[in-house]
Amino acid sequence: MPAPAPLTFASLSALPSFAHAFTLRHPDIDVAVDRDEALKRLWQWHTEVALELGFARTCLATAQQVHGNAISLITTPDETPIQAVDGLICNTPGVMLGIYVADCCAVYLADPVTGAFGIVHSGKKGTELDITGMAIEAMQRSFGSRPEDLVVQLSPCIRPPAYEVDFAAAIREEAKARGVLPENIHDEGVCTSSDLTRFYSYRIEQGRTGRMLALLGARGASEA
Repeated sequence: MPAPAPLTFASLSALPSFAHAFTLRHPDIDVAVDRDEALKRLWQWHTEVALELGFARTCLATAQQVHGNAISLITTPDETPIQAVDGLICNTPGVMLGIYVADCCAVYLADPVTGAFGIVHSGKKGTELDITGMAIEAMQRSFGSRPEDLVVQLSPCIRPPAYEVDFAAAIREEAKARGVLPENIHDEGVCTSSDLTRFYSYRIEQGRTGRMLALLGARGASEA
């Protein structure tokens, strides 16, 4: 079967300076294995999605993702995941950031004024540690981003009643607490456990599953 087209979000599609995607479940790639092996099996396809968005494999930065709240500022990415971080921020055209999720939430942050952008991995633990707020603070400090200019988009993630904690609601509140305007916070409310033909779900599949890849990058001047 052909690979499914990734999800896109209207909030980010409305920003021509940025490119984004959220990959879905590939019907032909066996991912009933541990995380590292699943990511190896998905890597070729995932990097093809980045290529289709106009970004070279060597310009894709990913994170180790340890369920913490550390944020890394990316200037020159390589193909090695940034160790001990769960969030990435950047303001360099031509660079794409990637975060893997399978029930946790990928939170996209885009600043159309300064051109800065970021993406974080926020599950139960990361949300408790306010990783979204930490990324917003890092973008303010590093790039001069103003929270009122930011567009925040939540990816599909697990939600009640499938999961006992509504961390998506907490993420939205954390963004508002940092000064993001409510009308600039977007969440379609999709639960990743609701459709295993489209999504990978760590909880439903008891950890032996793949990962969706959330991608966000800044286009070059000639592409915007």
